[in-house]
Amino acid sequence: MRSLAPGIKLITSFSRDSWYRFFILILTFVFYTTYHLSRKPISIIKSQLHRNCSNVIHPADLNITDNDTWCDWAPFDQNNYQNLFGVLDNCFLVAYAIGMFFSGMFGERLPLRYYLSSGMILSGLFTVLFGLGFYWQIHSLWYYCLVQALNGLVQTTGWPAVVACVGNWFGKGKRGFIMGIWNSHTSVGNILGSLIAGVYVSSAWGLSFIVPGIIIASAGVICFLFLVESKSHTLDIYGEFACLCTQAVYRIRNRRETETNCCQDRSKYHNVTIAKCAVFMLQGVVEFSLCLLFAKLVSYTFLYWLPLYIANVAHFDPKKAGDLSTLFDVGGIVGGILAGLISDYSGGRATTCCAMLIIAAPMVSMLLWCGALVNGPYALITTAVSADLGTHECLRGNSRALSTVTAIIDGTGSIGAAVGPLLAGLISPTGWNNVFYMLISADVLACLVRLQLMCIIIFVIIHIVDSIIVYNIIHCLLLFLFV
Repeated sequence: MRSLAPGIKLITSFSRDSWYRFFILILTFVFYTTYHLSRKPISIIKSQLHRNCSNVIHPADLNITDNDTWCDWAPFDQNNYQNLFGVLDNCFLVAYAIGMFFSGMFGERLPLRYYLSSGMILSGLFTVLFGLGFYWQIHSLWYYCLVQALNGLVQTTGWPAVVACVGNWFGKGKRGFIMGIWNSHTSVGNILGSLIAGVYVSSAWGLSFIVPGIIIASAGVICFLFLVESKSHTLDIYGEFACLCTQAVYRIRNRRETETNCCQDRSKYHNVTIAKCAVFMLQGVVEFSLCLLFAKLVSYTFLYWLPLYIANVAHFDPKKAGDLSTLFDVGGIVGGILAGLISDYSGGRATTCCAMLIIAAPMVSMLLWCGALVNGPYALITTAVSADLGTHECLRGNSRALSTVTAIIDGTGSIGAAVGPLLAGLISPTGWNNVFYMLISADVLACLVRLQLMCIIIFVIIHIVDSIIVYNIIHCLLLFLFV
């Protein structure tokens, strides 16, 4: 008897459940890669929207009134262009932060396949609309702000849905390592987004948005066709078949009164939604949420401002600046995997986060190391920690709770993601060094919040009370002396 080929032996050695897990891991990885791929172009084209036009050769037939701004794209041709870029970033990030708190509730109640695919298609639409502003010669800040805000809202569909899918398929044992590898989609998406946008940024920056928009919309169609959101959906297929067979037997035996009970076992596959107040009561949700707030503040400041910083300081062209900025994301891939591996081995998610954040603080100017040390805790909190808390035993096996927990943690973190680029836009005119001081402070605060959140709160309250008492004593003395 001939033996099977080694490749066939390898394929048949895995169970059907293992193949489903692998398939879901790959699909969700690709899906969220396209989310970040479509977010990255805005940071690449900033240095193209406002350039030093005195160094650019202008066409002979072009009537130039201002030699310094003739090649800039209005309304970003003014001296306050950095503030305008900050406004543009925050239209997306504030909408994203607000929408994330509601996204979990929708994720609990709607089929994740429909929810995720519709969000990806709409995100592709708004990304394309931003790029069409180049071809339609739109110079209104309100147009770009509106498109960014709408895109921010629909992008909230992504994270709770993909984390819920992966959390439903994978157990807790090696969750940190598996999700550390899987979460590299964030950095991979940023890298691909930078490279794709860099190809078109100097010739036709509109394509820097249109191409990623088409990619994420196409991925949404694939999501609709192939995503299986949990094991229960595969089990439901066989449960329905068994139930129909049982009903047929009961009908033959004229025992129809039992038909209503034969499918009761299926109820274990359906979960009820939970109240957000119950999620907030879980130990660790508030602490990790606030820790993520400061971690995302650092990460998203690099995401939106690093290419412009490199272009201004190193005087690189937009494409080279975008390519060099990918070093931060390359470090993020290594950091996410390393953080997951260490946390699985040590059993301490919080300890791993704090240690990496402490080391990251003095290294914010070293792109590769900073990317690893900042994105490591960021990846760990948004994936393994969220999944651990969302499948906590006190939630009584409610797998849909994972979507709500993920939305709360990432929604809080998104507040930091909105504040970071805004502060960078306000601080950068005073000098880029001040921006780095802000990032170092955020790293330290992220660690302090996770280490001794309650001690800090008590300390602040005591000092506020002491200040009020001291103020009252001084006020009384002044009244006694001078009145």
